[in-house]
Amino acid sequence: MSNEKPKLKLAVYWGAACGGCCVSVLDVHEKLFDVVAAADLVFWPIALDTKYADVEAMDDGYIDVTLFNGAVRNSENKHIAKLLRKKTKILVAYGSCAHLGGIPGLANFNNREQIFERVYINSESTVNKKKTIPLTSFKVPEGTLTLPEFYNDVRPLDQVVDVDYYLPGCPPQTERLVDVFMAIVTGAELPPNGSVVGASEKTQCDECKRIKTDKKRIREFKRPTEVIDDGETCFLEQGLICMGPATRCGCGFRCIEGNSPCRGCYGPPSTSPDPGSKMMSAIATMIDYDKPDEIAKIVEQIEDPAGTFYRFSLPGSILRRKLIENN
Repeated sequence: MSNEKPKLKLAVYWGAACGGCCVSVLDVHEKLFDVVAAADLVFWPIALDTKYADVEAMDDGYIDVTLFNGAVRNSENKHIAKLLRKKTKILVAYGSCAHLGGIPGLANFNNREQIFERVYINSESTVNKKKTIPLTSFKVPEGTLTLPEFYNDVRPLDQVVDVDYYLPGCPPQTERLVDVFMAIVTGAELPPNGSVVGASEKTQCDECKRIKTDKKRIREFKRPTEVIDDGETCFLEQGLICMGPATRCGCGFRCIEGNSPCRGCYGPPSTSPDPGSKMMSAIATMIDYDKPDEIAKIVEQIEDPAGTFYRFSLPGSILRRKLIENN
């Protein structure tokens, strides 16, 4: 009789996302052998030929761990989210899109009608004289063709189903994935359900090694192409928007060490749940002007503040979306 511990059953799903999270799973390099030794993949649409019907036939709780990456953009994403929640013991919102909405969540600055009009009718490369837009069903001689319903709102995973853990990042740092996965494999004590794992409660600014002064006064905001970064001084003090004050640690400072300001992909710490309001507060304390017209002028230098401050987090923020008449 074998005393070998049975392998875990692992699933990976790709919702509304770019695919980078799936690549990050492969980026474990030699650690892949540890993963393969501990788990069998039972569902991964980009790598396996497992059908949705095969997942539906699985017993409830059959899958030990599912890494769900991508936001919920359409009815197919929602259906599979609910299906995998039913079939999975531990459901992980993997990456910024599943965690907070991610880059696809910027679509919440528009509604479905505006998006369809731009993509299928008014874009510079579109020739669509009949102004045809996608339909959820269309009858042809051979039968009825169907497409998933395109929702008005992009949603993070936890606005559709209960999530056990969140592993943030665009994509998550591969080392953190291995740490979390091996903790599950070895039966280590896990944090409470609903926790953000593989990340810290401290902000990027708390542990950033760039030099900060006591003054931190700004009289001008600039684009990265307008600054020759010295590689040492705080980006904000150079007049560059850096999301460090509103973003939790855990990514390994890869952007900052590559001489690029933090974009905010790891999301805000629990002490500051809304990154936009946190960044506005941080910037307000640094602007070296007192007169309203001077303040207004420097604020106008921030390119697309809403899209910058909520780049990865709009659907999961306090705002959630832009209010649009007849939405």
